[in-house]
Amino acid sequence: MDVGYLYAAAGEVLLGAKERKEYRVGADELIQSLQKHAEQRISGELLRIYWYDAARDRVPTVDQRVIAQLPWVKVRLGNLNARGQQKGVDAQIRSDLEALARHHAVTDTILLAGDEDMVPAVEAAQAYGVRIHLWGVEPPYGTNQAERLVWESDTVEVLSAEFLRPFFSRAPQPVTVVPPVTAPSPAQVFAGRTAVPKPHVKPGQVAKLGPSRPRVEDVGEHVAQKWILTRGRDNIRDLLPGPILPTVIDTELLIEAEKELGHSLRPYPEARVWLRDGFWARVYREFDLGVGVSSK
Repeated sequence: MDVGYLYAAAGEVLLGAKERKEYRVGADELIQSLQKHAEQRISGELLRIYWYDAARDRVPTVDQRVIAQLPWVKVRLGNLNARGQQKGVDAQIRSDLEALARHHAVTDTILLAGDEDMVPAVEAAQAYGVRIHLWGVEPPYGTNQAERLVWESDTVEVLSAEFLRPFFSRAPQPVTVVPPVTAPSPAQVFAGRTAVPKPHVKPGQVAKLGPSRPRVEDVGEHVAQKWILTRGRDNIRDLLPGPILPTVIDTELLIEAEKELGHSLRPYPEARVWLRDGFWARVYREFDLGVGVSSK
């Protein structure tokens, strides 16, 4: 899957969008639907889904990290330059396709792409006996796939706009928050959850004290600051408006915090809430969203 082609073509035909930041993609559901669509058309066992995308300095975005956790999916990243152009993705696709064909790992390959640079890879794979099934995205007009690529492929199918529509939605417009701010804090959001009862302490037994709230919040802020520096503001912005984190990111936050604290936070549910409070407090400051922290 050439994700750059897939997203750009679908964004254009569905939403008239020119840039990826203009829309959101339910990638998990999209991948499942594409896999099911493939199984209905080609007999045999799935080897895996190769998901070719790009990221600045090859540092994965939040969405890419979530996709990489999915079963049978291998994320391959090229570089995204300052002008938003993918570099190295076509070469990775060509290399993998030829290697799989040469080692007889596949008999049929679905290639979702549109670039004419794919033609040599298609020809090389076919020379080893592999059938290439080219998939494209319905264009708003004309064509969005190279003519030679269409010619060289064994079969061609165009995914309709209606097939892709459930997985694409327009990104919400950013909202500027002007003080005084009345938005709820992360602590207030999580306050509605059922409290976890304190463990029973037998007579004569000293209760195990957890970490202090200020310390845990400081660690949450430090992790947020480190992620902003290493992953970039654009990737962290994808987490807004919060305060719910994707499961894989929430787990990473916990692991990073435990490393800094030197012990586990898992026995202390309230400490995990404080950790998220600290994390979001730093993120909100970064984007000038004035959200307070609970005094509880």
